[in-house]
Amino acid sequence: MTLLVHDVTLTYPDGDTRLTALDAVALEVPAGTLTAVIGPSGSGKSSLLAVAATLVTPDSGRVVVAGRDTAGLSAAEKSALRREKIGIVFQQPNLPASLTAAEQLQVMAHLSGRPARALRRRALELLDAVGLADKADKRPHQLSGGQRQRVNIARALMNDPAVLLVDEPTSALDHERGAAVLDLLVTLTRERSTATVLVTHDRAHLERMDRTATMADGRLAQSPQAAPAP
Repeated sequence: MTLLVHDVTLTYPDGDTRLTALDAVALEVPAGTLTAVIGPSGSGKSSLLAVAATLVTPDSGRVVVAGRDTAGLSAAEKSALRREKIGIVFQQPNLPASLTAAEQLQVMAHLSGRPARALRRRALELLDAVGLADKADKRPHQLSGGQRQRVNIARALMNDPAVLLVDEPTSALDHERGAAVLDLLVTLTRERSTATVLVTHDRAHLERMDRTATMADGRLAQSPQAAPAP
């Protein structure tokens, strides 16, 4: 399954005129691949993520998530789509201080109707996948910044999303921890066949991405697709 953003334009009110945040943007991200979006602050990167996540409705164009066209969906239908098909990794983990690492994940999926024991099993599986099997019962203050970001990533995967949207996951991390988080995202994208979009300022690891797209003044320019790894 893929993420498809087709000819999307988004504007915001700006006094007597409107400011163009996205200008006829097109992006296709196949399952199991990772596209990095780079560009200066204010270029439209966050707006692109918000539209792809169905959090903001564009003025025109289409967003298709895992084969479902989001045009015309009600607010409730978009909420259900995000819950079932879209994982979002925010720049700051924002983990509730009173919850353990496992509970952070379980809370995300409590609306799914699955039994508590099954949710616990799923949470432990994902924490193991991000290298935190031994931290399941630790609270945020007992975790490093890199570990908190790994919990944030695992939380976004709790409902097995088709699309993973990641906003500056390394901005608060040093180079070593940031590199480890990017490595993890590449690995999880391949293993779980997500269509992943990563907004980042970190250019040091772009060669690991399948494709790089550059935002400038609301326009998106894409590099040629990388050759598949041997």
